[in-house]
Amino acid sequence: MKAMVLRKAGPAEEAPLQWEESAELVPGPGEVVIRVLATGVCRSNLHMVEGDWLPATPAFLPIIPGHEVVGLVTALGDGVRRVAVGDRVGVQPIWSTCGHCAYCLTGKENLCRQRQITGETRDGGYAESMLADAAYVYPVPDALSDVEAAPLFCPGITAYGSVKKARLSPGQKVAVLGVGGVGHMVIQMARLTGADVYAVTRSAVHQAVAEELGAVRSYSPDALPDATVDAAIVFAPSAAAVSEALRIIRPGGRVVLGVGETVGPMDIGDEKTVVGSVLGNRREMLEVLDLAAAGRLRSLTEPYPLAEANTALTDLKAGRVRARAVLVP
Repeated sequence: MKAMVLRKAGPAEEAPLQWEESAELVPGPGEVVIRVLATGVCRSNLHMVEGDWLPATPAFLPIIPGHEVVGLVTALGDGVRRVAVGDRVGVQPIWSTCGHCAYCLTGKENLCRQRQITGETRDGGYAESMLADAAYVYPVPDALSDVEAAPLFCPGITAYGSVKKARLSPGQKVAVLGVGGVGHMVIQMARLTGADVYAVTRSAVHQAVAEELGAVRSYSPDALPDATVDAAIVFAPSAAAVSEALRIIRPGGRVVLGVGETVGPMDIGDEKTVVGSVLGNRREMLEVLDLAAAGRLRSLTEPYPLAEANTALTDLKAGRVRARAVLVP
């Protein structure tokens, strides 16, 4: 097979991913081989490829990135019963977990300290084929195309988890800061709760996307008055966005962070809450797929040939991607 391989981190503009022949894949016990049909391009892929997370991530080099994948099962390892050759399945960032810690046993496997991450600790989907743990693949509904389904396996489940933690109810107001690959799905998920959604982004293009997807109104940063909304969900990668979120929520309000940023000073008298959010569990992943199959959630996508992964990352970095780039072998 061929794959886009990262051997040395570097700026996306310098094309650090190399189009290479890679060894034929053989599934181990409990594993499957998937022929990749579509792979979403995440901003975290960009961070990893450019070396922002070294030395811890990626876990090894060379590595194949990509963690939101749709493909066809082509081979089964020993003991695999829940999927069959020919099944169309998806893979999300959680490649596997230990299965027996307190987190795994209480539906919080996304917090497992022994979790393996697709494209970061295991080779991912920037390839014509990939290995996956059969316990962590998901059937893709027939109503969804390969390209529109792929982003559900990272932005979709990430948006779902963040909206759930915001604890929204009908009539409340929520601000979504950052309208991109994840943010455009957060807007849709938040609307399903009955809350009024307000988008905050500097980009005129993304402001238009937000209103297209049902935001009551979109704003530039600093345009919303103080203490306007009940909750804020942050997917804009900046400390300024976190500060803005704390400013615009009411006393007793809640900020959900989907990005790793510094939280500045807080007035404890306002009793505001800040909570992090990462992905979700397997049951929630299935619920996301059901929502999309029912037409209640959609991903806005821009396809790129797999061999042009460097271009997709460069366009993402430059803000030229409207919502989600998707690589197609």
